[in-house]
Amino acid sequence: MKKQLLTSVLAMAMFGSTAAMADQHKHEQDVAIAIHGGAGTITRANLSDEQEQAYRDKLAEALQAGYDLLEQGASSTDAVIAAIQVMEASPLFNSGVGAVYTWDAEHELDASLMEGLNGNAGAVSGVKTVKSPIHLAREVMEESVHVMLSGEGAEQFAEQQGLELVDNSYFNTERRYQQLLKAKEKIEKSEQPEQQAWQYLDLDYKYGTVGAVAVDKDGLLSAGTSTGGMTAKRYGRIGDSPIIGAGTWADNESCAVSATGHGEYFIRHHVAADICSRVKYKGLSVTEAGDEVIHGVLQQAGGTGGVIIIDAEGNVAMPFNTEGMYRGYMKAGGESEISIYNDNE
Repeated sequence: MKKQLLTSVLAMAMFGSTAAMADQHKHEQDVAIAIHGGAGTITRANLSDEQEQAYRDKLAEALQAGYDLLEQGASSTDAVIAAIQVMEASPLFNSGVGAVYTWDAEHELDASLMEGLNGNAGAVSGVKTVKSPIHLAREVMEESVHVMLSGEGAEQFAEQQGLELVDNSYFNTERRYQQLLKAKEKIEKSEQPEQQAWQYLDLDYKYGTVGAVAVDKDGLLSAGTSTGGMTAKRYGRIGDSPIIGAGTWADNESCAVSATGHGEYFIRHHVAADICSRVKYKGLSVTEAGDEVIHGVLQQAGGTGGVIIIDAEGNVAMPFNTEGMYRGYMKAGGESEISIYNDNE
């Protein structure tokens, strides 16, 4: 009797162990990441073959940097930051190196980060000497009791946390400086030069935010966004990129979103959070929710731009209502895509 009982106990233990292993395997999530490098007047006529290839190569590098970390078991937050930092370090994009100039010929940088597990978030705005704004956003999220820091205070906090600081000229590029000169000339010839630059400038001067969203092996979502803002901006203008709910949002029960576009409209219509709310409360897919907001609410209000969206199952949507958006995604199994134009290529 004792022998039968012992056999039964051993069998149950082995079955439990096997079941636990199977359950663990069952719940290991396939990883995925999506990125964007800005939206706007991006057409084949505006890009040479060499320029197009340069953008594709850098987008691929950013995707790979984030995806490799996910494959190694790193968090979605680690992956989002790694992908964004590749773009922050590239003069091709309006974030970090290559950030646009303000009216006073300086650079003011914004960034935000959010985790979907518990709503942790960090954001910075108007920083001028922090080499990686998205890194500082993480420090704010993890090492402070606040969600958003701005200007000199944010830079003081960055120094206390040991982040790398640089002179503002580190972000200079000749291409962006020429854009500033052309923008100021156009604005000064307008009827109301004291007003904000938005209504007088083409989309090329306004867009260029970078962002990333990811899901890791634990099924956890994260989203991040980083930008240099708008060419010739003044009065300390801040767009949607550092605003949690407008330019960045993550919720494990719905999705993660990073946005790029006409920031004032994204703020007014809390675009990123609205998309995830439609997934959460209406039961829409990320594609359906993204289309409703980007091609419906936002466009009807007069706003332009786009978003990248990912859910906990790794489904990706990248809707935009401009002529183009630098974008791409990479999923488990080798599925990946990098796109630029608005032609369903």
